[in-house]
Amino acid sequence: MTSTTTLNSLARASSAYLRSAMHQPIQWHEWGEEAFAAAERENKPMLLDIGAVWCHWCHVMDRESYDDPEIAAIVNQHFIAVKVDRDERPDIDSRYQAAVQAVSGQGGWPLTAFLTPDGKPFYGGTYFPPNDGYGRPSFRRVLLSIANAYKEKHADVTEQAAMVETAIAQSESFAGRSGRVSAAIVDAIQESAFKMFDPRHGGFGNAPKFPHPSALDLLIEKYAHVGNARVGTGASPVQAERSSAEHSPADQLRNVIVTTFTNMANGGVYDQLAGGFHRYSVDERWIVPHFEKMSYDNSELLKNYVHAYQATGEKFFAHVARDIIRWTDEWLSDREHGGFYSSQDADINMDDDGDYFTWTLDEARAVLTAEEAEVAALHYDINEIGEMHHNPAKNVLFVRAPVEEIAKRMNLPIEKINQLLASAKKKMYAARLERPTPYIDKTVYVGWNSLYVSAYLEAARVLDLADARRFALRSLDRVLAQSWKPASSSLLHVVAYSDPQVQHREVTGLLDDYAFTTLACLDAYESTADLSYFKFAKSIVDAMIARFYDAASGAFFDREPAADGKNLGVLATRRKPLQDSPTPAGNPMAVIALLRLHHFTDDPGYREKAEQTLEVFAGIAAQFGIFAATYGIAITHLLKSPLQVIVIGEDDSTPELYSAAISHFAFNKTVIRLAANQAVAENLPPVLAATIPNLPQVKSGRSFAVLCSGSTCQPPIENPAELRRALGAASGKTS
Repeated sequence: MTSTTTLNSLARASSAYLRSAMHQPIQWHEWGEEAFAAAERENKPMLLDIGAVWCHWCHVMDRESYDDPEIAAIVNQHFIAVKVDRDERPDIDSRYQAAVQAVSGQGGWPLTAFLTPDGKPFYGGTYFPPNDGYGRPSFRRVLLSIANAYKEKHADVTEQAAMVETAIAQSESFAGRSGRVSAAIVDAIQESAFKMFDPRHGGFGNAPKFPHPSALDLLIEKYAHVGNARVGTGASPVQAERSSAEHSPADQLRNVIVTTFTNMANGGVYDQLAGGFHRYSVDERWIVPHFEKMSYDNSELLKNYVHAYQATGEKFFAHVARDIIRWTDEWLSDREHGGFYSSQDADINMDDDGDYFTWTLDEARAVLTAEEAEVAALHYDINEIGEMHHNPAKNVLFVRAPVEEIAKRMNLPIEKINQLLASAKKKMYAARLERPTPYIDKTVYVGWNSLYVSAYLEAARVLDLADARRFALRSLDRVLAQSWKPASSSLLHVVAYSDPQVQHREVTGLLDDYAFTTLACLDAYESTADLSYFKFAKSIVDAMIARFYDAASGAFFDREPAADGKNLGVLATRRKPLQDSPTPAGNPMAVIALLRLHHFTDDPGYREKAEQTLEVFAGIAAQFGIFAATYGIAITHLLKSPLQVIVIGEDDSTPELYSAAISHFAFNKTVIRLAANQAVAENLPPVLAATIPNLPQVKSGRSFAVLCSGSTCQPPIENPAELRRALGAASGKTS
């Protein structure tokens, strides 16, 4: 039931989050010149709400406050109200997050900020309740106090706004803090991860607990390297582990990896019925999640589980990776056109807290046989009293007892328990599909889509998933066709909005969009040997340099200045993103893209800009610990010699050679598979075109692999075991 029958101006918006508020009695504006002109004209402060369609507390504040006619009357009388979708405009969000954190020490969504008419923030917070409570003043009281302060203490407001603007400018300003890039920074980031590691439950820190995929990838790469270095024969890290001393570095790394990934996948933070990860866990045990599911969490965790499988040999991690793809295919994919959707909401309404995903014991018994219900209750810890505070009868499904334990308890064969459990999962999932389903935001964002393309291609390569590979390439092709503008060498931020009927806005692409898409194109080239993807990667990275690179001081800005010079609000503040929050940070991802292109082109300009970018942050990065993990990954790319494996041939031994090439995980490794007739200069980037076509083995008709490290290529290798040994020996070399 809506609060009013009159639509506000958000009815003209394209974003699903903005459109969800078009029935509210607030006279909302979208971010733009019209709103700022109104604030100047009427001399009113601005109320800025930043949220997202998947955000539970955004919905709560909408229903409690913004739907309330009395609150709306106060807002409409005293403020110019502006609503922003943080997914559509992360550049706006990042700056006002820094502002509100400087004022209140709080961050997150909904972000509630109060601005001067020119958009300078002077006060803010996150969620404000409708009545005094939760240790917070009521929103009504806040609104009236701010309105009064703006009128009666205008000088104080202006002074506070100036102080906050300074805090924003300094939040990610690294001028004069450059240092020497070295492996010691990577070691410091890894040490931070070890110190934060929860040895009982896995993961880093206490509640609430987020997954930190980049930090996990950094540790996986270190473990893969240590394992191979210790045996020196190309044996797997699993074999190396078995012969190790009890508390060796390899043991420590393996323990962090296996404990974390096992507990996450067995916890309630993982959807045990449909697959896919929720955004984070509210407890340290990974049991009770915040139920929204995000594209970027699942794409990066998909990579994690694939890499963890490669490094440890644990088949369970491969199973989880396939299960993430199962969920993504069903819920977060545009199967008709290609493309990955952005998110699934947590709930249906304000009173709902994960009800779609959780179960009472009676609900489980209603759809299962007595025997199935007993097995499911034991396995998933379904009891009369569950974990949800709003409804204590509701249970989050998590793996409490393994099937072996249940088999002993019920005196049944393990095979029977597995059959009963599979049947129970199928029936419970079917029953869940009958419930009202949380909203899927079908917006396709360029950057997030590219992260998923890379993840699917990585999984397809390692797990031999042809369908995943095809869909990833279709999704990338859609981005390149619809969002890359070759005439202007520019990339958009949004491929398509959730509602196909709304007007499509051409939102300018940000650094993340360019860096992530460059990497997706390089992954697509390695997956297909189609040189057009390499050419797209080069064009996009060249545009990224032209639009975002700071030639005077090094590193990349997150956004371009406005073409007309009119940077609204605090958008004139320049930011060079270093921290992962929560997606991989733009600067280190840009560095990785530059270095990978340098390895293919030998263009010194790419490597120089990569090094200069890393140097800008080298003096301070270690202080950010695991939040600088992607920066640590970028340093690893810089310091280790690139490994390029070219597998050529079409006979029966080709798949074995290719499997040997991809089995070992390393950040600095590239694997390309070519048919003999593809091994010509026209199909290869410059560095490979200078060597591969001239090999006499190309015309032999037999399959072989060429391993190049740095600028040196070894003689062709025809034996898979020999290739594994050569990779193991070459993987640790520094450049």
